[in-house]
Amino acid sequence: MRFTKDHEWVVLEGDVATVGITAYAAEQLGDVVFVETPEVGKTVSAGDSFAVVESVKAASDVYAPISGEVVEANAALGDKPETVNESAEGEGWFARLKVADPAEYEGLMDKAAYDEFLKTL
Repeated sequence: MRFTKDHEWVVLEGDVATVGITAYAAEQLGDVVFVETPEVGKTVSAGDSFAVVESVKAASDVYAPISGEVVEANAALGDKPETVNESAEGEGWFARLKVADPAEYEGLMDKAAYDEFLKTL
């Protein structure tokens, strides 16, 4: 699992990356009440806003941590957005991308680096 400074996480399996927001981000947002996942077939570049998460506190963009094409969106979040709070780094994933450049994954923070980054906030 790799992480961004915008609090997204990525797990790469072959050429498909599963993407979500970190437990830290979910905690900061509070109770998630709505999630807008990206459309299947949409092509995104690293850093593009590709989803939206709304909580009782705020609405936030979710940024693509790596470039690729959306091959699956987590439709279950439409009916149960609270899954993001319950399992942010598991069942609360947002989308799966067919990765354009696997090297982008290697450029993201590992767990130890992300934990160090959180200490600076």
